[in-house]
Amino acid sequence: MEKLITIQGVYKSYEQHHVVSDLNLDVYKGECFTLLGPSGCGKTTMIRLLAGHEVPDKGRITIGDITVVDTETGEYIPPERRALGVVFQDYAVWPHMTVYENIAYPLKMEKRPKEEIDKLVMDMIDVVGMHGLEKRLPSELSGGQQQRVALARALVADPAVMLLDEPLSNLDANLREEMRFEIKDLQRKFGITVMYVTHDQEVALAISDRIAIMDAKGQIRQMGTPYEIFEKPADLFVFKFMGVANFINVREENGEYYIGNGQQLVPGDRPVGQAAKWVLGFRPSDVTVSRTGEGLKGKITKATYLGSTMDYTIAIDGEHFRTAIETHEALVNNLMFKAGEDCLINFKALHWFDAEQLKEVEDL
Repeated sequence: MEKLITIQGVYKSYEQHHVVSDLNLDVYKGECFTLLGPSGCGKTTMIRLLAGHEVPDKGRITIGDITVVDTETGEYIPPERRALGVVFQDYAVWPHMTVYENIAYPLKMEKRPKEEIDKLVMDMIDVVGMHGLEKRLPSELSGGQQQRVALARALVADPAVMLLDEPLSNLDANLREEMRFEIKDLQRKFGITVMYVTHDQEVALAISDRIAIMDAKGQIRQMGTPYEIFEKPADLFVFKFMGVANFINVREENGEYYIGNGQQLVPGDRPVGQAAKWVLGFRPSDVTVSRTGEGLKGKITKATYLGSTMDYTIAIDGEHFRTAIETHEALVNNLMFKAGEDCLINFKALHWFDAEQLKEVEDL
């Protein structure tokens, strides 16, 4: 695959605070690459460094075959010469310009012929579903429509790369879901390379070809496909950040591993490596609940009806965790439990983690 963006040894600090620390990554032509992490981890700073709005303290960034910044040689190319499309979370559409004028702006800056501008703008208006709204001002548009204008403006000049900084965060839940699919469709249609920044795990999993998980120190903890990130987390930080996570304590006695304070053995594989104490990590979807058959003996301590799902809190030997079952499935399979009822538990997947790591990431 052809590399389009290369980031080498990039550092960025503000006073004594290290925002980005020794960041190294490659983004390939035509892929949607997402920087995902908690607030304050340096995601937006990295986008600003790529766009040229910030300069790294140290490091080198290349886009295509052009070095846009290199702190060793002093090379620096300003934002307007980087051939990038940028969309920010606040849309940044100009309130005094119509939809047409907003989208046409980058083409006018390039001094394109009027006929060419008109064709490109109207074609892009159709692509983003804004036909008939070209004369409206942003104040006459919904949040989703303003975001479409921002996307169209970023795409109209056919940039080498599109940078998207939390572009859906100001939209409601339904619009976020709709727009994330539209962004992916646009990326595929134009074959454009996208660098996407978000703290929203669902968006990242839905639109990304690859994801880099950043921590609060501005360092990458894991890089991989959505499947690899979610199903094969590199460490506890990644596992906990990527969604609702359950943790239960494990007790070792004479080489055997027991759950909590009881005598039920942990099913499946043993841990690899050394730890003074282990915890098991798993997601609610990794839990299978039944009334009969084989499994660990547990008790329903809380049952909550949430419409489409039943949410259960379960206790096993002093340890508590959550799971959920689709209500229809629960009704069909006699799995509508009440608090206080016994149940049997099996696990589809379990991850072994050093208990000391859990303390380090408890504040996430």
